[in-house]
Amino acid sequence: MAYQILIVEDDAGINQLLSQILKASGYEVEQAFSGTEAKLLMERHFPSLILLDLMLPGMSGETLLEEIRAQNATHMRSSVPVIVISAQHDLNEKIKLLKMGADDYMTKPFEPLEVLARIEAHLRRMGSESLPNKPLTYKTLKCYPESRRITVNDQTLNLTAHEYDLLYLMIQNPQKVYSREALYELIWKGGYYGENNTVNVHVSNIRKKIKAITTEETYIETVYGIGFKLS
Repeated sequence: MAYQILIVEDDAGINQLLSQILKASGYEVEQAFSGTEAKLLMERHFPSLILLDLMLPGMSGETLLEEIRAQNATHMRSSVPVIVISAQHDLNEKIKLLKMGADDYMTKPFEPLEVLARIEAHLRRMGSESLPNKPLTYKTLKCYPESRRITVNDQTLNLTAHEYDLLYLMIQNPQKVYSREALYELIWKGGYYGENNTVNVHVSNIRKKIKAITTEETYIETVYGIGFKLS
């Protein structure tokens, strides 16, 4: 599986240049042009490495970095490398960002080969901690827990955070039947009172997203009177 790099850069030309460089080197790329957009993308699935500009519209790079590190601590993703690429050359700014949790700091203009070398160095340093060598698999589903990404027929499912959590839970125990009550308590961490339709809606959304890619297999089965299991 290729590593997935998230580029957070509001300059369209620089963003596209980085994307072309990375894709040519075999990386999967997601592009965000604001801090808010990057945050939404990370809620769906987490990247292997982040290239982060500081001067972003809406949410600044500094604020996004703080949120990434806070989220990492909560979700045990503290190993995700963040490389800041900024036009700011001030030494104190570099030191501040590194203390805030950035793994590296590059200044603009940059050399494409140096960007690639630094990315490779950080991913190599992370080794098996950055991404698992083997994904969890079920039929043509593949789940990559560290990047919170699930593919079907090698195409990434565009899942929300809770949709990912539901499917990840089922893939870990493909023969287990989960009641709606259990799923709600495990994923939403709250009490289930019977009338809540949240689980049904999320399972329905997952099914639709899988069927948009393939209709050859049934993946989630309804066990009437109980809940759901992988088919």
